[in-house]
Amino acid sequence: MRRRDLLKYAGATALAAPFVRAARADQTTVKIGVVGPKTGPLAPGAAVTHFPPWRLWAHQVNEKGGLKLKDGQRKVELIEYDDRTQPPEAIKAVERLASVDKVDWIVGLYGTGFNVAAVPTFAKLGYPQIPVACVTELSPQLVKKYPQLFFGNGTLTHYCASAIDILKKFRDAGEIGNKVAMVNIADEYGIEISNISKTLFPAAGFEIVYNKSYPLGTQDYAPVIKGAKATSPDAFIAWSYPPDTFGLTEQAKIENFNVKAYYNGIGCAFPGFAGKFGSAAENVLGFGGIPNNETTRAFYELHKEVTGVDADFNGSPLYYANGQVLTQAIEGAGSVDREAITAHLKSHTYQTMLGEYDLRNQLLNRLYTAGQWQGGWFHAVAGVGYPDSDYVPVKLKTSWA
Repeated sequence: MRRRDLLKYAGATALAAPFVRAARADQTTVKIGVVGPKTGPLAPGAAVTHFPPWRLWAHQVNEKGGLKLKDGQRKVELIEYDDRTQPPEAIKAVERLASVDKVDWIVGLYGTGFNVAAVPTFAKLGYPQIPVACVTELSPQLVKKYPQLFFGNGTLTHYCASAIDILKKFRDAGEIGNKVAMVNIADEYGIEISNISKTLFPAAGFEIVYNKSYPLGTQDYAPVIKGAKATSPDAFIAWSYPPDTFGLTEQAKIENFNVKAYYNGIGCAFPGFAGKFGSAAENVLGFGGIPNNETTRAFYELHKEVTGVDADFNGSPLYYANGQVLTQAIEGAGSVDREAITAHLKSHTYQTMLGEYDLRNQLLNRLYTAGQWQGGWFHAVAGVGYPDSDYVPVKLKTSWA
């Protein structure tokens, strides 16, 4: 898909800020609530991944004249709230959006624990929930209990299994041994995927020689990296969030912690990662990845042009595709009736920049799960539901030079 085709589908490219406010919305608009951290430890990640894609979506919809409903077109109005990286504040904001602002739709929150904690609240208020920044093993059982819950991301097993498959290829080729050092953020996401790893890695023949958790907001990563280095592992895995992804990598450079496979969690796909570490980022692995093609390059150019923010190579495309799904579902239903939109989601598939999305069973059908920095692009090297032709060959990490 050429850039002009992407723009024709999504809307005009003229730079104009979407209508965003935190007060009561105009009744003539389609009111969309966006809750996420603008302050607190998770704010830097949300500033890249969470808020900009929805502002881009609103801008594009409004440049086309609004969402096409049975009673005519209506422009989108975003109403944003800061949850201050505190789950209770996020839930309060969701409740306010429903009861005070009376929004038509509330997008998924930012962070696995936040989204999971908010599931009963969304259900109680009668709002469908499509979390994107949420990777959990609970998704299959949650969708059975909550008929208006859809997951716009995969499970932790998807990501963990991809990391294992990459290491197995290296090991089977005789390029690495079987010793793995592993660390994780001590929140719901980090603890859960660490527990999964303790089963899957040994089952694949890997020995976890170091396993350490650290609290959210950690500033000093020297003890973690020193401890991992002391075990002389072949590979290092960090189930991390953006601040610690950067902090751990910086400390690994300082300690000259050289492993042939260095894998970060969330935040490795940020353009700022390559910007900060330069050539040292080469061949670092992590969550996400995206093919380098005409369609994706057009998206990154458009995202920067409209929002002023460089999109990442993981969550940003997922959010963008989620917005494309939402547009088609609302317009397909012909109204902002949430039951009608839910019914449409359960009976249709949707064309997105990431291919055909199918949420009919309330779980996403395809996903890029692992990427690697190569030549300034965070290439997809593994995934679920995509052809092998989408992936580039993975490479060993030779040094921090």
